[in-house]
Order: sequence, then structure tokens, then C-alpha cells
Amino acid sequence: MPREGTIDCDVLVAGSGAGGMAAAVTARKHGLDVVVAEKEPWFGGTTALSGGWLWVPGNRPGARLSEQAGATEPPGAARAYLQDQCGPWFDAARVDAFLAAGPRMVEFFMRETAVQFECPVMFPDYHPDAPGGAPGGRSIVAAPFDGRALGRSLAKLRPPLPELTLFGMMLGSGKEIVHFFNATRSFESARVVAKRLASHARDLALYRRGIRLTNGNALAGRLLKSAEDAGVRLLLVAPVRELLRADGAVRGARLDTADGPVQVRARRGVVLACGGFPQDVERRRRLFPHAPTGAEHWSPAPPGNTGDGLRLAEQAGARIEQDLPHAAAWVPVSRVARRDGTTGLFPHFIDRAKPGVIAVTRKGRRFVNEANSYHDFVQGLVAAAGRDAPTAFLLADHRAIRRYGLGFAKAFPLPLGPYLRSGYLLRGDTLAALAARAGIDAAALQVTVDAYNRHAREGADPEFRKGSSAYNRFLGDATVAPNPCIAPLEVPPFYAVQVVVGDLGTYAGIGTDGRARVLGARGEPIAGLYAAGNDMASIMGGNYPAGGITLGPAMTFGYIAGCDLAGIVP
Repeated sequence: MPREGTIDCDVLVAGSGAGGMAAAVTARKHGLDVVVAEKEPWFGGTTALSGGWLWVPGNRPGARLSEQAGATEPPGAARAYLQDQCGPWFDAARVDAFLAAGPRMVEFFMRETAVQFECPVMFPDYHPDAPGGAPGGRSIVAAPFDGRALGRSLAKLRPPLPELTLFGMMLGSGKEIVHFFNATRSFESARVVAKRLASHARDLALYRRGIRLTNGNALAGRLLKSAEDAGVRLLLVAPVRELLRADGAVRGARLDTADGPVQVRARRGVVLACGGFPQDVERRRRLFPHAPTGAEHWSPAPPGNTGDGLRLAEQAGARIEQDLPHAAAWVPVSRVARRDGTTGLFPHFIDRAKPGVIAVTRKGRRFVNEANSYHDFVQGLVAAAGRDAPTAFLLADHRAIRRYGLGFAKAFPLPLGPYLRSGYLLRGDTLAALAARAGIDAAALQVTVDAYNRHAREGADPEFRKGSSAYNRFLGDATVAPNPCIAPLEVPPFYAVQVVVGDLGTYAGIGTDGRARVLGARGEPIAGLYAAGNDMASIMGGNYPAGGITLGPAMTFGYIAGCDLAGIVP
């Protein structure tokens, strides 16, 4: 048996997503010796695969954009919004800590590190008409990042989710995506798209991957650069197997590494940021009602997110909060056959809101406002499914799919043939033919589409009110009037993509206080143990109030943990 090595440091961070890296960089910037142990062969965790948005009310970039748009953040509005969204699960102490420290976290990282944020669009809260809801400015995203700044470490950064790239190219949020949608309708958009494609082709030739990092990959890349610049010690393929305790406090951990087992002695403590449990089949079985065996769920999260942080915390006597109304942030996903024989997952963020797109169950009936948030969409799907497996189909006519695409199937001028041949995309010359291909009740589907079309020709949807909120309209097509989310399905052939239930991260997790300290069974802090990111129980009460409500708290509580470990008030 190999001899156990030792590492001495002040702080050990388990996991290299936004929460873990924020804690590591913050602690290091305050003079502590920090080690990050990442289980997988890449840094970045789920953050590197994500859209990269952070919800941080009162942030500087969003405030600037809001003021330009003539809006401001009323005092107490964000707190009122979370109180409304969380209901009886509102955790005042942690919410107040988040709202107070969030803007300071943004300022700290923009001032002290390679992390830079921007607010390219006024991204509305998901329930903007609720008390305290806002039309935009609270969600920010990492600025695009030139991956060459990482040097050889670029190869250590987790690549983006392939299904969310175009030829491996990451698209920026906001105006860049609009240009790609309008490339065949606008000379300026065509010029922008041609320039991006040419630049990407050059990067592929020189580096064999996209170099212009955007969204979550940009955030993960910027955090990795910041950690390296600050002198954080970074370990790959180094899962944490056991926490070490002394005198009632956590003082390190045992790792497995390529060189054998290593004991890390952390003088100040350990931060758990292992990405939650989206790939833990057993915990999914217990906490996901739609997955009675744990296997009826499809998560695009990294395969290593198997609940290590929660198990380590439980072994130390921590309390796991699992009574939230929803144990994860739900998202509808479609399954994509990859060339290597594996199955990829495409999260459906924006296509559902487009005019000429509706969703139906196998019974041929609509069940939800398709333009609502992905979390709300899945809640509607699960409720409609009852005891059946929760699955639905996104439908579009020829006009809509060529204009907007549908899921992984791309808009014109890219061909639909590959998606049809793989079986990802289903097509029928009539609704009845499409229903037969998909296993949908044909008679009910015809009734549903006829009823929808009668009102859609006037831009209305009295049944589900698609297009009724600022968030709905933000994701629609502003060139379509009077409702940017509504158009009839009447131009054959007709198309369908099947969707199932996935997640964007887990909500149930380790109980913590406002200083990110892990709490024991009686509510007392466990000395030397902290949690951040999706390991920490969400402060959102099992709801999904806005874009970025995982990464915003992840970085904020990572920042809080780093400050607390250094004896600094955040």
C-alpha cells in the first residue's frame, strides 16, 4: 500500500466550480495558503457548462444598465421578492447575508481578480409581476474571455456543453445570439456571424478548440486564471474521501491522487463545494418524485457530481436540508445522440418561448405557458403527467423551425436532415402523421392545435397566457406583433422534439448559516467546516426566481466563506 503523503495549508476547498473557486481566491487574496482539490480531470465544475449568469441584486453593472433604462432598484425590493418566492421556506438570515455581501463580492472580484462581469441585456426576473420583481438589472454574466490567457492551463478547463455550442463555438449572451438568429435577414447580422465563424475556424486550426470563452466557460476560465495568479495550489483528479477532525473541529481531509493517498492538514478549515448530488442515483430516488428508481432523470451536470460533499458533511454530523418543495432546479432536456455513441443533453432555455412553438403531452394537450421559466415548465409537466412518466413534445411548424430552430435542431440555413436521420427530430406532413410518429393522441392533438390557432392568429393565448409577462416577451421575437411569443402552427410539415426532466443543479443540501458555516444536527456551527455552491442548501426555497440564482449565491457564499476563514467581515 503506498505511503500517505501530506500537504499543509490554511484552507482546503473541495471542488472547483464558482462557489469553490470564489472561496479559494477570496481566502488567498486575504493572505491564506489555499489548496483546491478537484475530483475530475478538469477545473470548472458545473459552472463551466452553464449559462454563466449570476443573480446579484444591487450589482454595479446591472445598476448602470438599469439607470440607463430609467429604472432603479427600490430599497428592500429584492428581499420582498425572495420572501414572496420562498414562501414558508424564506431563510431571513441567509437571504440578508446574501443581499448584503453580493454587491461587495462583485466589486471585490472586478477590482482584485481577472473576473469581470457585464450586464449586456435587461434580463427580467422570472416572475417580474410578483411583489419586488424587477424588469432587469439583477442578473449579470462574466465578460467574454480570451482562453489564451490561461496558457497551458486552458487544457485543464472543462469544455462547454457540446449541445450548447455551434460547431464547438460558444455564443455570447444578448446581442450575439440575436445576430445569429437574424443572419439571413440582416446584412449587419450576417457580417457579425461571418466574422465570428471565421475567427472560430482559425482557433480550431491553431488550438483545436474555441478560444473565445463566453457564459459559464468564461466565468470558470476567469476564476481559474484568478486562482493561478493569486497562488492557489490546484489539484486535479483528487477526490476528497474523508474529513479529518481534531478537538471537535474539521482540520483537513484525506484525498486520493494519482500519486497515492494524501492527507491535507488545513489549519483554518475546509470548504465543501462538490457540486451537489445531480448524479447521485440513490439520493435522486429519495428526493425526486418523478424518478421512483432514481434513473428516470437526465442531468447535464458533470458525472462526478455524485453528492460527495453531502456525504462528507453527514459524516461530520451536519444537517442536510431536504424538505424544500423542489429538491433541484428543473429544466426540460432533450436527448442527443453523439458521434461517439454517448448521449448528450440539450437544455431547452429559449426555444419554448418562440412564436409558433407549443408543448403537448402524449395525450395531445398543452399543459403550461411554454414561455415561462424552465423550472415552472417542468412543474407543469410533472403535474400533467400524474402517474405517467413525465415526458412532453415541443411542436413547431415549418416556418417556426426554419426561423428559430427547435432544441438542438438549428435554424435555416443549416439543414434539418441530420436531426431527422438520427431520430432526434420527428416530422409529419400533417399533424396526424406527426402524432403517429411521436406516439401522441392524434385526435386530441388536432383539437389542441385548432383551438390554439384560432386565438394565435390574433396574438392571443387565453388558455395559458403565453407572452403575458416581461420575461415571456424577453425570450420571444420582438419583430412579431402583437405578441412576440405567439404565432399559429399552420405551415406544413410539422416537427416535434421529445423532452424529459433534467436539472440545472440541486437545491436540497447542507444546512449552513449566514457565514457559510456548516450546521450540526442541533443548529450549531461545525468548527472548521463551510459549504458553498450546490452543496449548500439553496436559499431560494425550492423556487427559481430569476436567471443566475445558483451562481449568484454560489460566488457570494464562497466569498463569505473565504472572508470568514481569514477573519474578515465580508
